[in-house]
Amino acid sequence: MRMAKISVIIPVYNVESYLRKCLDSVVSQTYSDLEILLINDGSLDNCGEICDEYAAKDARIKVFHKENGGVSSALNIGLRQFTGDFVGFVDSDDWVEPDLFAELLSSIDGCDISVCSYYKEQTTGSEIVTNAKQIDKTPIPYENMLLYPLMRDDYMGFCGYMWNKLFRGNLFSGLQFDEQINYAQDVLLYTELVNDKKAKGRYINKPLYHYVVSRQDSITNSDSFNVKGVILEVYKRVEALLPSEHKFWARGFYCHHASVICELALMKNNKDMLIKMQREIIEHYKDYKRTNIEFPEKLKRLDNLLSQTL
Repeated sequence: MRMAKISVIIPVYNVESYLRKCLDSVVSQTYSDLEILLINDGSLDNCGEICDEYAAKDARIKVFHKENGGVSSALNIGLRQFTGDFVGFVDSDDWVEPDLFAELLSSIDGCDISVCSYYKEQTTGSEIVTNAKQIDKTPIPYENMLLYPLMRDDYMGFCGYMWNKLFRGNLFSGLQFDEQINYAQDVLLYTELVNDKKAKGRYINKPLYHYVVSRQDSITNSDSFNVKGVILEVYKRVEALLPSEHKFWARGFYCHHASVICELALMKNNKDMLIKMQREIIEHYKDYKRTNIEFPEKLKRLDNLLSQTL
C-alpha cells in the first residue's frame, strides 16, 4: 500500500541563524515520505543559499524564490504547489520533534485535522504548553474545532496556529491565506476551512513542536499600530463565520487585542488611538467579561485601561 505523502510548507524570511536547526529537524523526521516546500520570501540574508544547499542534498526539498510579499503570499505559493495527501506547516525560526508528522498522521484516523501540544521557547527557557481542560481522544466535532482556538484559557495547547496541526490536503480546495494580512492570518484561514468543510479533528496531548517567541525582530513583537490593528479585522471576520450563539467568543478576543493596542497607545503617548481603543473596549466589554468571568484580574486590567488619560 502506498504511504501517504505529507507536504510540509515552510515560509522563509531573514532567519539565517535559525534556519538550519529548523530544516535539520524536518529532514530527519521518522516519517520519511515528505515533500518539503521552502518558500524564500525575498530574504536579505543568506537564507536563499541555505535553502538551495539543503535542496541539493535532499530530493524531497523544493525551493521557491520570490520577491518579498509577506508571509501570506509565501504560504500561498506552498498551497498552490503541494502534491501531498496531507499538509503541515513549520515556521522557519522554529523546530520540531523527530516524530511530529508520524504522530500527527497516526492520530488523524477518520478525521480531517490532527493537533498536538507544543513547547514555548523563550530566552528564559522552554515551557510545555498544555490545556487546562482535557480533550478526549475521540473525534472533535467541527463546532468545537471552531471554538477551542478562542477558548485559550482552557485550550492553550490547541490554539488557532497552523503549525501544530496536520490537515488533509483537500481541505484547502478553494481556500488560501489573505495576502493583505500578515499577522494572525493563520487564525482566519483555520476558521474558514473548519467552517467551510465542517472539519473534525483529533488532539494529541503531547508536545511535538517548538515555538520560538523570543525573536525581537518578528512581526509578533512589532509595536506598529498598523500591524497590531490588523488582528482586529481578523477577529471581526472570524466572528462573522461563527454560529450566532458563539460569536461572543470572537468579540471577547477582539476586546483583548483592543486592550493591547490601548497599552501601546499609552506607551507611544498617542491620545487619539487611546480614545479609539477605549471605545472599542467599552463596546465589547460585556463579551470580554463573559469569556473571562473566572479571571477577575483580567477585568481589573481592562478597568484600569479605561481610566487612563493622556
